[in-house]
Amino acid sequence: MIRNEQLGAGLWVFGRTVDRYAAGGYGPAVRTLQAIERAGQVGGMANLDINYPFAEPDLPPEKVFEAMERQGLRAAAVSPNVFNSDFPRGSFTSPDPRDRLRAIDIGKRCAEIAHEWGADYVKFWTGQDGFDYPFQADYAELWDLSIRGIEEVARSDPQMKFGIEYKQREPRTHIIFSTAARTLVGIMEMGVDNVGIVYDMGHSLAARETPADVIQLLHRHGKLLGVELNDNWHDWDDDMTVGSVNLIETLEYIYALRRIDWQGPLLLDQFPYREDPMEAVRTSFRTMRALDRLLDKLDLNALAE
Repeated sequence: MIRNEQLGAGLWVFGRTVDRYAAGGYGPAVRTLQAIERAGQVGGMANLDINYPFAEPDLPPEKVFEAMERQGLRAAAVSPNVFNSDFPRGSFTSPDPRDRLRAIDIGKRCAEIAHEWGADYVKFWTGQDGFDYPFQADYAELWDLSIRGIEEVARSDPQMKFGIEYKQREPRTHIIFSTAARTLVGIMEMGVDNVGIVYDMGHSLAARETPADVIQLLHRHGKLLGVELNDNWHDWDDDMTVGSVNLIETLEYIYALRRIDWQGPLLLDQFPYREDPMEAVRTSFRTMRALDRLLDKLDLNALAE
């Protein structure tokens, strides 16, 4: 049974969304503390995933923590913002060693903040680490830099858990951590116990994976650290409301979470470009709860037969 204390979302869901045709964003700018207030207006949720550094460089982490407390929210994850325009040629894989060091330092700082906030894990989404053109990169070097960078951050804080959220493309045409299997191999090469995978359903669908299958694979290897829900049309990371396109696959996904007895947060990664963000989140939560109730009626013996 899905519980309110499991539900949550990335803080970006409540901010201003942008795309390359509306680089100025859809709607007015939303500051970090305002986004937290919006999240508190949803009701029936408890968790946030928050990017750091914040959009406002002078905003102290303690102010963000206080804002979450006022709204009855907690940080499930702190995500290093190493995927923005400050790292156009890559973060851990940048050809400039100063950029690589900066990415590592941000990761370590996020771990400190995660401890201060009582967050479950630090999440890496290394969207700028990859390549765009043939003959543009030394693939073995990119792979090695990706592994060594995250490994260094993880080894610096053995008490913190670190997750890698994989995705095939965007903003790069090819991202290094692109699939579940490839990311598992990378974690095995790191040789550390505190790195796992944050599974995003939309990224998995775009990679032509089967969500329920991958959830059980990651659980089998003890590397499922976090789960995120959304939906898309399989060819792009559309970040739509849960179950809006792939309803049966979403039902099977939630069934797989039951099978492994997942008790952790269930976070939304949505981009409500033209929708009211609070209502988009509520819509996803209603769908998740409805599918969860539907599973109570599932005849498992008949299904097995």
